[in-house]
Amino acid sequence: MLEKPLPELVIGIKGAGEMASAIAWRLYMANFRNIFMMEAPDPLAVRRRVAFCEAIHDGTQTVENVTAVRTENADQVIAVWQACQIPVLVDPQWTMISRLEPDVVIDAILAKKNLGTHQGDARLVIGLGPGFSAGKDVHLVVETNRGHHLGRIITRGPATPNTGVPGNIGGFTRQRILRAPAAGIFVATHDIGDTVKAGEIVGAVDNATVSAEIDGIIRGLIRTGTHVSKGLKLGDIDPREDVDYCHTISDKARAIGGSVLEAMLRTFMAPRLLLEAKSNREPHL
Repeated sequence: MLEKPLPELVIGIKGAGEMASAIAWRLYMANFRNIFMMEAPDPLAVRRRVAFCEAIHDGTQTVENVTAVRTENADQVIAVWQACQIPVLVDPQWTMISRLEPDVVIDAILAKKNLGTHQGDARLVIGLGPGFSAGKDVHLVVETNRGHHLGRIITRGPATPNTGVPGNIGGFTRQRILRAPAAGIFVATHDIGDTVKAGEIVGAVDNATVSAEIDGIIRGLIRTGTHVSKGLKLGDIDPREDVDYCHTISDKARAIGGSVLEAMLRTFMAPRLLLEAKSNREPHL
């Protein structure tokens, strides 16, 4: 059986939030163009400027010069690929996996648990972060916890358990995260890219206000009008106060995207290299 050329590999990504989008962007820039993304009907992205799931709401979304397009069914996917764009489908049950038969499936939902991904989904199945065990429910796991092992490719066993503590940015962890004080409808009074001071109100959930705990720039904020549950992450204050960070892929997301690319090359380049080596050893008559 002849191996499919690398650029023709079909890649299905579960989720289209920040990390999933960084992976799709990295693979696209490495000339893997047959990518499709599967999302919920009402995605709750915080870093919306760098999340392809915004195409579900707006029809299109561009992240660092790569464009994703809301796509309604499998029949439209090929046309989107031919236009050099990434299709994003409302597909919370991941039915497109059986329709499009991807060579690679990447679970980038970051639910901290496995919602139904298994090795039978594709020739290579990759899980991001806690909730997956390499060699059991997926083939490979990518470490998502900030620190020394961020982006490590795990070939056996799980990633680091969920710590519940946000990554340290500028010396701040929990303080930089905006969370819903109650269940209800979130209404923002600020937007992504705005500078705020500690104690400043940035929105409200019904009658309960949401205030910044630190000075900084709003790097991410969910859509106003979204129904939220108590404790849900609403936004992210960046103390570094560089507005460019609001519109570009983060260091963490870029590292994870690179690791997924490496995992794919490890898997699909190995048979080609072995075949080439065997061919070079055979006598030419």
